[in-house]
Amino acid sequence: MYVDSHCHLDFPDLAANLDDILIRMKRNQVERALVVSVTLDDWPRLMALVEQHDHLHASVGVHPGYEGVEQPSIDDLLERASHPKVIAIGETGLDYHYQSEPLDWQRDRFRTHIQASRQSGLPVIIHTRKAVDDTLRIMREEDAASAGGVMHCFTESLEMAEVAMEMGFYISISGIVTFKNAKEVQEVAAKIPLERLLIETDSPYLAPIPYRGKTNDPSYVIHVAEKIAELRQISVAEVAEATKNNFYNLFNKLGV
Repeated sequence: MYVDSHCHLDFPDLAANLDDILIRMKRNQVERALVVSVTLDDWPRLMALVEQHDHLHASVGVHPGYEGVEQPSIDDLLERASHPKVIAIGETGLDYHYQSEPLDWQRDRFRTHIQASRQSGLPVIIHTRKAVDDTLRIMREEDAASAGGVMHCFTESLEMAEVAMEMGFYISISGIVTFKNAKEVQEVAAKIPLERLLIETDSPYLAPIPYRGKTNDPSYVIHVAEKIAELRQISVAEVAEATKNNFYNLFNKLGV
């Protein structure tokens, strides 16, 4: 059985086909998925979706790529985090790929999420892109280690993964690992300890081979597991079991 640790099923291009996606998830033995928040404005829509399905769960947070949206306060996040279906804070973090300084608003938002994670006791989902040094610095300064969490859709170096794991974080691998030129991601997927590994789709983005270029969905997480198994020279069943157990260990509000 598989778990998709990060997807966006509430996005319109997936929500419109939800019934079909849920059927494919069952067929591919994807037993659970975490639907991740990107703005507070869209959070009610996300919650309306996950509340209808026992095997779907939610986070609450504001993605670093969204500039002109409501900045969440710690209290905003804590209030929403008390909902039984919310099992994580985020996604949050830093993304310097498309934006340029001044980015204090992005760094302040990141700090707010880590503080809410620590106060709520829920793990934090971190997105980082082209911002390694600042991401790790803020994680240290805000004591993210005491909250724990996951570096989602990880595309950085093995060295960064090792630092994050030293802080107690998990590393989540997406469909990028199946791409021919994704050598750095493949190295991370092959070398990090199995007990620190998660798998995800980040759907509707980043569909794995053989579906690259198409709309991604949680049923495709099986292909991420297959590629990791190939890289590690172990069975797909081992990857599925380990990443499922890791998911439940991290997102322990589920009580599974």
